[in-house]
Amino acid sequence: MSTAPTIRGNAARPQRSLADHLAWPAYLVLGVLFGITLTQSEVLSWFRIQEMFRFQSPRMYEIIVSAIVVAAGSLALIRKLGVKTISGEPITIPPKTLGRGIRYAAGGTIFGLGWALTGACPGPLFALVGNGVPVMLVAIVSALAGTWLYGFLRPRLPH
Repeated sequence: MSTAPTIRGNAARPQRSLADHLAWPAYLVLGVLFGITLTQSEVLSWFRIQEMFRFQSPRMYEIIVSAIVVAAGSLALIRKLGVKTISGEPITIPPKTLGRGIRYAAGGTIFGLGWALTGACPGPLFALVGNGVPVMLVAIVSALAGTWLYGFLRPRLPH
C-alpha cells in the first residue's frame, strides 16, 4: 500500500493503488478455489478427520505431508529466485526462535480441543459454511474471539 497520505477532514489516509483494489477480488477467487479443493478432497469431512485420529486411513496424513512439501518447495523457490512483493519489496522470512515447550503444549492443547469440539480445523471453517454447515459460524466467531483475546493478553503473557 502506498504511504502518500490524502487529507480528508482531520485524518490522513493512505492512498490505495490499483494493485490494492485488484487484490481483494483475487483473494476472493483464490479462497473459493481453496474451498472447492478442500471439499473435493474431503478434507472437510468429519469422518475423514476421525479416520485420521484413529489411524484408520493415511489419506489425511498424505494431504498434510503434500502441503508441507509444496510449502517448503515454494519457500525455497522464493528464496532462490529472489521474488519480490507486488510493491517491489523483497520477500523475507525471519528466522524462527523457539521458546520453551510449555507454550507449544498449551497452544497445541487449546488448538486440539477446539478441533475436537468443532470437528474441524480452522482452515476450512468458511468452506464448511459454504457447504451448508451454518453452525460453523459459531466456530468462526469463537476463533476470532480467541484470536482477539490472545492479542489482548499477549503483552501480559510470558514469551
